[in-house]
Formats: sequence, C-alpha cells, structure tokens
Amino acid sequence: MAAWGLLLVAALLEAVWAVALKQSEGFTRLWPGVVGVGVALLSFVLLTFALTGLPVGSAYAIWVGIGAAGVFVTGVLALGEPFSAARAGCVALILAGVAGLRLLEG
Repeated sequence: MAAWGLLLVAALLEAVWAVALKQSEGFTRLWPGVVGVGVALLSFVLLTFALTGLPVGSAYAIWVGIGAAGVFVTGVLALGEPFSAARAGCVALILAGVAGLRLLEG
C-alpha cells in the first residue's frame, strides 16, 4: 500500500514540475526553472521507491496519466488554456485507464 501512496505523490508532483517548467519560459526565468527541476527530481525519486513494490509498466503508465491529467486541469483552470468537451473526454479516457490499471494490480 505504501508504494501506491508514493506513486500518487510522485504523479501529482509530475504535474507540478511540468507547469513550473512551462512557467520558466525556456529556463529564462530562474525560480520556476529551479522549482521545476527540483520537483522533477523528487518526483523521480518517489517513483523509483514506488517501483520497488509495483510493476514498472503499470506504475509508469499511472504516473504519466495522473501527471498529464493534472497538467491539463491546471492548464485550463490557471493558465487559460482552451477547454472543450472532446479534450476533457480524452483526459477522462486516460484516467479510466489509470483506474483500470490500479484495479487490476490490486
């Protein structure tokens, strides 16, 4: 169970580092870049620890899926990126896959 918790935190941090790197504007802004790289490193470390108890294929897909969904939501709500039902539906499919992988792994 601890591995799943680590994976969830690592996945949420993936969304943080992706948005921070966007805010760094190609590393022309120091602090968003520092935050992005630092949080990415922490996310990778937590993913590595989670992999000690989880299959790599499922864990990586879940990590990426939750991170992608988090970036999508942040982009729409905080960064003014376009929203459409079709885009939201695609993200919902990703999350359905994440849920399915979690349920199948037990």
